[in-house]
Amino acid sequence: MIRPVFYLFFLCTYVMGAQVTFIIDSLPKTQAKNSAIYISGDFEGWTGGQKKYKLTYGNGQYSITLPVTKKNVLFKFTQGSWKNVEKNKDGNDITNRKYVPIKDKDTVYIQIKSWQSDKKDSSNDLNVYTYAEAFVMPELDGRKRKIWMYLPPNYNSSKEHYPVIYMHDGQNIFNQATSYAGEWHVDETLNELYLKQKKKFIVIAIANGDSLRIEEYTPWKNKKYGGGRGDDYLNFIVHTLKPQVDAQLRTLSGPKNTAIIGSSLGGLISMYAGLKYPQVFGKIGVFSPAFWINPSVFDYAKTHAKIPNQKIYFNMGELEGSEPIDQMHKMIKTIEQNGFPSKNINEKIIPKGAHNETTWSADFKAAVLWLFDEKTTK
Repeated sequence: MIRPVFYLFFLCTYVMGAQVTFIIDSLPKTQAKNSAIYISGDFEGWTGGQKKYKLTYGNGQYSITLPVTKKNVLFKFTQGSWKNVEKNKDGNDITNRKYVPIKDKDTVYIQIKSWQSDKKDSSNDLNVYTYAEAFVMPELDGRKRKIWMYLPPNYNSSKEHYPVIYMHDGQNIFNQATSYAGEWHVDETLNELYLKQKKKFIVIAIANGDSLRIEEYTPWKNKKYGGGRGDDYLNFIVHTLKPQVDAQLRTLSGPKNTAIIGSSLGGLISMYAGLKYPQVFGKIGVFSPAFWINPSVFDYAKTHAKIPNQKIYFNMGELEGSEPIDQMHKMIKTIEQNGFPSKNINEKIIPKGAHNETTWSADFKAAVLWLFDEKTTK
């Protein structure tokens, strides 16, 4: 008997030493026999797939047993990276799976409906281009990264210069086919703003480094998850990528016209970028920030918050829970108490919003309109 479990919503008392066995007893027809499946989640830093979290295959089923060290476990299954994450039966995104322990030893049966690789259609609008297939990152030991760009619809027919928005996790920004967790629909949103309000922007979207994502999006090393090369990543953007973009494209290059926006770890590194480089980034989008992985960011904010002309847009989904929301409130209070103008902060808790691209995409337009509305700047 197949017992599909997508979410377990039980009120229970956390039991120390509990463990759970996940058994996948239903797979897509496209699944190759004995191919690798991994579990990834908040318990291991959302890496997309580590060797220690590879499921065991036997008797036609995949399984893994994990210790439960927290009340709620958020997770998804992949085939080794976020490039091939599980999807629903229509090939669309699913929200993060959630497990709540209800006993010392528990078993959960899972159905996987499809994989990202099963859906290859592109959702790019025509004005999204590959800026660089393998842009060299000298500040990060010569690593190479794909970078996309969005140009406003009138770019080729005008001589205008445009504001620029830098975004992380570039795989998810424009295209369902390249995304590992859903797309932001940035191109469709900005094209609509152009048609209806004549708002015009350039977007530079930098692909993350898969297993290197935590390392590059965290300014400080975390004892459990590692990381700590956020400064090198931002130095790459500020000192290598942005100067080239400004030289090659018709940009408005000053901080008043330069934004940096990201979600989760991307929200953390965007917040840090705004504090460290206010002379570069005047508009900051902090979506569902993962401040928990680098608590040092609060101390850093205390000494770097006196920025009179910058604007920061914070948001968090209501369903993300009280702790992440409290941390976002803590950051807002920290910068306000240390010199950041309250009027230059916009905070939003999104009703029924979750920690996913669907929520962030739905709020992207509001964020851009507020960030680039100079009437809301103190």
